[in-house]
Amino acid sequence: MEVRIQAIHFEVAEKLTAFINKKAEKLARRNPAITSVDVTLKVVKPETVMNKEAIIKVVVPQHEDMVADKTANTFEEAVDQCLDALERQLEKIKEKK
Repeated sequence: MEVRIQAIHFEVAEKLTAFINKKAEKLARRNPAITSVDVTLKVVKPETVMNKEAIIKVVVPQHEDMVADKTANTFEEAVDQCLDALERQLEKIKEKK
């Protein structure tokens, strides 16, 4: 599984990269069919709270790509919320089989 992290207009700290990779690996363990996870991080409005946005796209062959988009106070929180939403989407795919 490939994890790609893209930060728009800032540099991603190593700690955040490690956090995202760990969470993506956990998601992949639950669904081994995942081939890639694309994470896009951006600061929406620098002066406000709830300004960190994470968009995560999960690619599973023979299924539509799943996308979750969340905004929170921290990137870690936004990533967690996205992955929770993606887990629910993956569960729905399993139930349909």
